[in-house]
Amino acid sequence: MDIKFLRTLGLHVLLGVFIYSFRSIGNIVLLGVIFYFFRLALITKKSKRPLVFLYACAYVTSIEVLLRMTGGTVFYEASKYLVIIFATFGIFSKGIQGKSLVFILYLLLLIPSVYISLYEISYGLNVRKAIAFNLSGPYCLGIAAIFVYGLKVSKAEVLRLLNFFLYPLVSITIYIFVYNPNVSKVIKGTGSNFASSGGFGPNQVATVLGLGMFILTVRFFYYSKGFLAKGLDLILLFLFSFRAIVTFSRGGVFTAILMIIAFLFFLYFQSNGKKRKSILIYTVIIVLVGGLTWGISSLQTNGFIEKRYANENAIGVKKADVTTGRSELFKFELNEFLENPFFGIGVGRVKQRRFEQTGLHAASHNEMSRIIAEHGLLGVFAFLILLFVPLIFYLGNRKNIFLIPFYIFWFLTINHSSMRIAAPAFI
Repeated sequence: MDIKFLRTLGLHVLLGVFIYSFRSIGNIVLLGVIFYFFRLALITKKSKRPLVFLYACAYVTSIEVLLRMTGGTVFYEASKYLVIIFATFGIFSKGIQGKSLVFILYLLLLIPSVYISLYEISYGLNVRKAIAFNLSGPYCLGIAAIFVYGLKVSKAEVLRLLNFFLYPLVSITIYIFVYNPNVSKVIKGTGSNFASSGGFGPNQVATVLGLGMFILTVRFFYYSKGFLAKGLDLILLFLFSFRAIVTFSRGGVFTAILMIIAFLFFLYFQSNGKKRKSILIYTVIIVLVGGLTWGISSLQTNGFIEKRYANENAIGVKKADVTTGRSELFKFELNEFLENPFFGIGVGRVKQRRFEQTGLHAASHNEMSRIIAEHGLLGVFAFLILLFVPLIFYLGNRKNIFLIPFYIFWFLTINHSSMRIAAPAFI
């Protein structure tokens, strides 16, 4: 087994415990992350420097939820801005590839609705905050895309990238176990549960833990050698899956399962006969671990988790809306686009308009409907760039077994959780 990997994993187990005990150290951790990666970039030869900034983006993307859980960010969107900063340094160290200019167009398409907001937004609202909150995710995506477009990464470098994603997710999982060691004590119904999610948003926690489920599956099938390495992957996969399931937020879990299915599909059909046999055996093992995890989750939640996934309430009555209100938000935003088709209603104004018309404060859960409502036809064109450029890129890179699973993560996450965290943007 990789001793350096185990040592770093152990440090992040300790970080999870330590940050629970001393929540105020979150800002120190953030400063430590910044110092570590900039120092690493300085001592790395120039040709490999873009990879350091790539790893930095991955690490910050994963640690964002832990820092938000503990109040360890200078301001709420700090992690997205830090990804933007690391990606910008990556651009300077690598240069801009001609084909990535399409993402500069994407960023430019988002600007006009800012001016709509400056004229239309209510004086009682913080204009800068409303605009920054709604554009930090899209700009994080655009600048990261300019950075990584055409960046060649070897199989070994992909493993290191996945490990940088994984380390903070281990800290998050440990933190949640310490915060809530006994799930059965806090489960009283079928709604998303903050107590079982470490006191933070269940949707965001399930999203990043679902990403961890995918990464551990990739390690198990594609990278880990030997009984001990694969055993560790399975133990971590069980822990991640259990904590993701008992958040009672389904989006992150479903997304992880579809990512894993897509990865295994491409891995199987790109492998030879002997390798395919191993993949099938390992798939049976993963399914057994999944069944065990579900069974324990059911026992720990007193059967409520089955009702949640069957879209039933606590007494077993089927709910009318499987989207838990998201479809109504989607319809509202689509209607705003139809009424303001050219330039939209302005950045950050969806929440304000919804309150004016319904009296409800409800943030958007769907980035697709939000971008067209706030940006109009320019938002439609911007979203089409995000939708089709990766698929066109894939046509010339069909041996890339990670592109489609990551594409699935982006598309499904922005449809159930918008871009509230950096993960869908960077990935």
